[in-house]
Amino acid sequence: MALSHEEIYKRIDDVLVDALALDDDEVTPEAKLVSDLGAESIDFLDIVFRLEKEFEIKIEQGELFPANVLENADYVQDGKVTDAGMEELRKRMAHADLTEFEASRDVEAFSDIFTVDTVVKFVEGKLA
Repeated sequence: MALSHEEIYKRIDDVLVDALALDDDEVTPEAKLVSDLGAESIDFLDIVFRLEKEFEIKIEQGELFPANVLENADYVQDGKVTDAGMEELRKRMAHADLTEFEASRDVEAFSDIFTVDTVVKFVEGKLA
């Protein structure tokens, strides 16, 4: 039986509360993992591990959080994501709303893409 959006959200909420030592009311669909919930790069590994376990899925390195795109000189110049970089991000992050990020393309703002809802959409896609 397929999980509903709400069931997936609730399970991800529980994962994030545990992984980031949060209160239940801190996790909202719009909450940004880094700036709102305090996630750091090491936390992303833990979150991926917990999601794999919770949903019995395999998440390849860089699949949910493709930070390695930002380490590629073809995709980033002078702290901004290039057209080729945006194309790569759109291809690899169909689950994310890149509209706001695309306006600035500022590498420093990249982490703001990762909201709770982005993670929910990613897991929905993996389970589909």
